[in-house]
Amino acid sequence: SPEEVKSYPATIKVYTRTGDKGTSALFTGERRGKDDAVFEALGATDELSSMLGLAVAHLEDHHHEGKPETEKATAVLVKRLEIIQCLLQDVGSNVATPVGSKSQAKVKRTRFDVDGHHCANLEAWVDEMSPELPVHRSFILPSGGLAAATLHVARTVCRRAERSLVPLLDDIDSETFAFVNRLSDFLFVAARWTAKMHGATEKIYVHHQGRVTEFDK
Repeated sequence: SPEEVKSYPATIKVYTRTGDKGTSALFTGERRGKDDAVFEALGATDELSSMLGLAVAHLEDHHHEGKPETEKATAVLVKRLEIIQCLLQDVGSNVATPVGSKSQAKVKRTRFDVDGHHCANLEAWVDEMSPELPVHRSFILPSGGLAAATLHVARTVCRRAERSLVPLLDDIDSETFAFVNRLSDFLFVAARWTAKMHGATEKIYVHHQGRVTEFDK
């Protein structure tokens, strides 16, 4: 509420010095080494959100250079990426609150996508964009302009975030892992879609001997 905001100090110190000995706190208050699997996963999702922010910046730079219909479609993608950035914060809260923690109130507070709504949204967005894309019969190299290439980088960071969650599968909601898994699919399609919207050419893998590998051969 506005009253609560007014009660906050004018400045909040960024540094706390509590991590100077190599530990950090989970949402439950439990302290673990900064090399713990939880913090590896939190770092990966944070990096992913930062990469999405960079992709949004490139998309917005390109926003006023295209046709009105392209600008409108790009604005929709930007909004979706910003939604995903917020959801990644929720993913982090779930990761930072192991389901077996004593503080079940905090566990309940940080449950993620219990009804599968967010994962279903990603699938719907993929299904919406996919028909507009040319069929790819060869491996696609990260390419297609700054925004598209940045989305490809985000996709690879997302895959790393997914791998970092595997050791934590017993400590997080199953929907958290499913969401991150589906997110990489969305980012692949979003990268291809962005290249197409911007009229950029996607580069494909060519064997060093000059052969083009096609999936249907």
